Formats: sequence, C-alpha cells, structure tokens
Amino acid sequence: MLSDFDPISLTVFAALGILSVAAITVCLFKTIQFRRLGVGATERADGILDAWLGGRPDEAMRAASERDSVGARVLQAVLSALRARPNDAAYAEELGRTAALREMGLLERRMRVLEAVVQGAPMLGLLGTVVGMIDAFSTLAAGAGAVDPTLLASGIWTALTTTAAGLAIALVTFFIATWLESRIEAERQLLESAISAAIHGRVEAGAAV
Repeated sequence: MLSDFDPISLTVFAALGILSVAAITVCLFKTIQFRRLGVGATERADGILDAWLGGRPDEAMRAASERDSVGARVLQAVLSALRARPNDAAYAEELGRTAALREMGLLERRMRVLEAVVQGAPMLGLLGTVVGMIDAFSTLAAGAGAVDPTLLASGIWTALTTTAAGLAIALVTFFIATWLESRIEAERQLLESAISAAIHGRVEAGAAV
C-alpha cells in the first residue's frame, strides 16, 4: 500500500501524523488540566458567594481558601481584599481581575497548538494533492497520450488522499478545540459575574464582619 505513494506524499502523511499526535497530546493535557484546576465547578463559587453575601464571611473565606476550583481561587483574592479594605471596591476588583487573568492564562495555554493543527492540516493535505496532481499530469504529458488511464487514476487517487486526511484531522481537532474553548469562555463569564457579585455585596458583608 505504501508503495502506491510517492516520497512527497509520504512526507506529507508523516507531517500530518505529527500534527495528529500534537493535537491528541494537547487534548489529553487540557482535559487533565481542567480537571486538576477545577474548571466547571460552579457550585463551589456559588457556595462561597452565598456565604459571603449571606453575612457569613468566615465561612466564605474558609471555603475559598480550599482553592479547589478556578472560581474559589479568584474569589479568595477578592474577598481577602474586601475584608482588608471594605470601602475600596477598586482595589478588590483589581486583585480579582488580576487573579482571573492568571487563571485564564493557564486555561488558554497550548490552545494555539490546536488552532495551528486546524489551520495547518488542510494546507498540508492540499500541498500533497497539488504535488501529486502535478506529478500525475507530468506523466500524462510525457506519455504523449499513451499513458495507461488506470495508472493515471491511481496517481490522482493517491494524491487526493492527503487532502482527505488533512481535512479529517482538521475537522476532528476543530470540534475538540471548540468544546475546550466553550468551557474556557464559560469559566470567564463565571469569574466576571462572581467578582461583580462579591464586590456589589461588600457593604452587607462588611457590616457582618
């Protein structure tokens, strides 16, 4: 089977294989990372906010200090600032947004690799096809019309397989990257709403301290 492919097509397939391994590695890494960082644990942030806005700042701080989710770590920074400076909302917001940016930076790490695979795989496949088609038509031109149609069709078929492989890799990676990005975006919205809710409730919480 491999003998049907020319060296350039085999090189393209090898490059596509490397892109596939990179995409799989990043997907596994992000899945493990999201679980370890506590992505999607909205109930943790809701519980902390409920305690904080309900006049139980000590309970809220204890829950936030566990740092078992993205929201908990960001809220710990916000609540600590609010307890230290109850009347300085700007200070608390700045600390909260700094913590949120740090967390989002971790979540977005290596996502560009998936973007590169989505954009690069089809281009590599197309390159293999174009080179293969050039080779097939050059064979046709050299044969002055006496080329076996079966041989020509076989050459075109092997050339088109690189594009098919590249598109398949890009399509699967695109859907996975979209799913990961949707989780990151959901976490970003959670952090924004959590920071806003904690700061807007600072007066009630500060009165209970």
